Amino acid sequence: MATVVKMPQLGESVAEGTIGRWLKQVGDRVARDEPLVEIQTDKVNAEVPSPIGGFLQQILLPEGTTAAVKTDMAVIGDEPPSGDVAPPPEAQPAAQGPESSATLRSAAARPPAPTFSYDKEAAGGVVGHRGEEPAAAQPDGAAGGKRFYTPVVLRMAEEHGVDLAKVQGTGTMGRVTRKDVERAIAVGAAAAPPSPPARGFIKSEGAAAAIAPPSPPARLPEGEGSADEERALTPMRRAIADHMSRARTEIPDAWSLVEVDVSRLVRYRASVLQDFLNREGFELTYLPFFVKAVLAGLRAVPELNATWAGDHITVHRQYHLGFAVSLQNGLIVPVLRDVDRLSIAGVARALRGLVQKARGGKLTLDDLQGATFTVNNPGSLGSIMSQPIVPVGQAGIVTMEAIVKRPVVTADDAIAVRSMMYSCLSFDHRVLDGAQALQFLRTIREQLETVEYPIY
Repeated sequence: MATVVKMPQLGESVAEGTIGRWLKQVGDRVARDEPLVEIQTDKVNAEVPSPIGGFLQQILLPEGTTAAVKTDMAVIGDEPPSGDVAPPPEAQPAAQGPESSATLRSAAARPPAPTFSYDKEAAGGVVGHRGEEPAAAQPDGAAGGKRFYTPVVLRMAEEHGVDLAKVQGTGTMGRVTRKDVERAIAVGAAAAPPSPPARGFIKSEGAAAAIAPPSPPARLPEGEGSADEERALTPMRRAIADHMSRARTEIPDAWSLVEVDVSRLVRYRASVLQDFLNREGFELTYLPFFVKAVLAGLRAVPELNATWAGDHITVHRQYHLGFAVSLQNGLIVPVLRDVDRLSIAGVARALRGLVQKARGGKLTLDDLQGATFTVNNPGSLGSIMSQPIVPVGQAGIVTMEAIVKRPVVTADDAIAVRSMMYSCLSFDHRVLDGAQALQFLRTIREQLETVEYPIY
């Protein structure tokens, strides 16, 4: 039996990967969980283990090829490959222009491969079993062979009625790029192909009368009028959208909010700030103190450090916290493991290292997996109140909002200027109820208002 190894998703917001180096060659024996291939993304470089033991029978993606998540990468079988197996195809240079590479960036056609029916997931990628149906044909149009289009090009052509056969490609080997399609739309030179039948078509004798959607408004060339700008989704933006849609669909979430007087914490941090800066070489923020308070809250309400599993709840005994990191082109959530073992200074160092790796594109696969709870710090960007979305596979996410000075009524009915902060918890209502959520938030508030954690 042959098994297909697919391109894994190296992070929630990663939609594609590049084959950096095959660690095994066709004919080699590979053990389960043995490193098989190096995958590179704009955020992670990782060795992907083999999901199954056997012989590497075929490499479907050559080194240097960029492909979408769940694209077939290789075939592993119980027996060595026969002598007539073709060597892996050579990768071609990527097409010019900033079009999406959510499909193969190789313009070289390879021999038709059998299709596969996918039925399960395994470590390092999704696997499936070899089927018998012939592979679907690729778009035609290139001189002397077939013409290949990326998903962005196909989607733009469909939305604007562009006949790609009439578009002159400027990419490698005459490939049509996103800029080529945008140019065709702008000048109105492309003719619209027949629209495919929409859902809910009405059959008539010998033909189907489709209920066609309304045509989108024509785009004007730059500088003419005030036409809207249409931007294709980046792979990261599309992956974030898919993940957030799944979270909203699957998780019946609820949220609660508390107000915290952090005046004492502000004074305490100010008293240790210069010494910490001299010893560590960077500034101590409020986030490590908030992390310590979150850990106290998770100990008080262990159901928040858990995963919904359908017929049961898995309560995690380790504290692996995910931290949302804003990037120039999206968002990524690296994981800080065993946070409860770290001091304030240790948390600060670890967080600084994660952020530097994330923004330098040096995160590994291990940095992005296994979070049991997530902390979001929108306050660093100026937010005073927000409601986060619960990540899939977790029971909650909590925010640390901006610390703002404002007048408040004190316990003795006086009015004083205090440093105040909101904290919002979104939680999976299948796992716990509002009373437990509020107990968690009360614990955070008590910790931040009363406890002075040692720095080292």
